Amino acid sequence: MGLRRAIVLVALMEVTWSLNVTTVGPKTVSTDASAHPEPAEENTEQKEAATAEEDVMATGELNPNHYPAQRAAKVVQHYLNTRYGSPYKLFGLKQVHSGNAEEVADSGRKYQLEISVHEIISNTQEKCSAEVFFPSGAKQLSPQVQVSACEEILKLDAKSEDEALYQQYKTNKTVRTEERLPDSHGHIDPEMTPFWHLSIVASSFIMLKESTENTLYNVAQVANITQLATENEQLKFDCHVLLHDMVSQEIPQWKLLFTWSPAEGVKVLHTEQLPHIHEREKQAKPN
Repeated sequence: MGLRRAIVLVALMEVTWSLNVTTVGPKTVSTDASAHPEPAEENTEQKEAATAEEDVMATGELNPNHYPAQRAAKVVQHYLNTRYGSPYKLFGLKQVHSGNAEEVADSGRKYQLEISVHEIISNTQEKCSAEVFFPSGAKQLSPQVQVSACEEILKLDAKSEDEALYQQYKTNKTVRTEERLPDSHGHIDPEMTPFWHLSIVASSFIMLKESTENTLYNVAQVANITQLATENEQLKFDCHVLLHDMVSQEIPQWKLLFTWSPAEGVKVLHTEQLPHIHEREKQAKPN
């Protein structure tokens, strides 16, 4: 039931990482369904689905609205969130302006991109240059990313908001679990919005690692997130997330254990991909 509900949620909301959330301070985050997606960007991607496969291995100049450029650019978004993301600093992909792809001997493919990066919470954007390299070979390796000309948006300061959230929850003595962010109607309790953002940042480590030229990952839903007892000044969380691969339309599910503090950022301690729901049902049946 939970997985079917999440799939319906994705279809209704067209959830993307360009959430377009605006906040004035720690307690004033817009969380209605219309504040999260930017349908125009998602619709552009969907319109190109029919020609996606024939364009995947294109070289030279790329159509910025087609999947090859969009997929590579989405990897940049995940990379920025793993490096700079926090509960009050979250990056999305606003637009791909241009792209170029080339084969690199027998080692992989390199994409040169000009993109607009969107810092979602402050609603700030900046045009950046990026290089994404997808290694080839039998063993899947994480793409390599370099970003330049993006200094101003990376300097945005969310330290005071992050510190206020940290101080509020670091003395937590009880296990607290929140389920379904967003819920089946696309809503999130304002108090839990920073933890939705934090889960996206943590999930970016998975999406960056799993990304290839044939994927396009977003977070569909946080099925549940549990704050565990604080250790070593770090807030600690156990999280179950549903991702959405726009290409295959699969909803892979992952468990992850991570910590966060304003000083150390997000540290992912453990990840585990869960079986698809039909596989879990099969395993649960007695022989």
